[in-house]
Amino acid sequence: QVQLVESGGRLVQAGGSLRLSCAASGRTFSNYVVGWFRQAPGKEREFVAAISWTNGGTDYAGSVKGRFTISRDNAKNTVYLQMNSLQPEDTAVYYCAARGGLNIRRTPLEYNSWGQGTQVTVSS
Repeated sequence: QVQLVESGGRLVQAGGSLRLSCAASGRTFSNYVVGWFRQAPGKEREFVAAISWTNGGTDYAGSVKGRFTISRDNAKNTVYLQMNSLQPEDTAVYYCAARGGLNIRRTPLEYNSWGQGTQVTVSS
């Protein structure tokens, strides 16, 4: 099972940008789908974006499409989430997750490896 370590979360003003990183250890992301999820206080964990490491296919939640971009760096075995035009409603703990295979899924239960999370706070 792949181990995941997220980084990059911090406090940012509305309209600002952040880039989150998800690094793999223990094995490579080859043949995995890597997703980003977020959970705000009192809310359920929700899908943000995902990328298929094998074919580069991506998927985004409607609330972030056009503002967030997910990408991968094969050499660094790392997935990034570039977040632009951040709004207070983007405030949450952001989690990186991985599932084996080629198909992107939006349900947290379909991912079996999770990072510890990184806090993103957007002030108005």
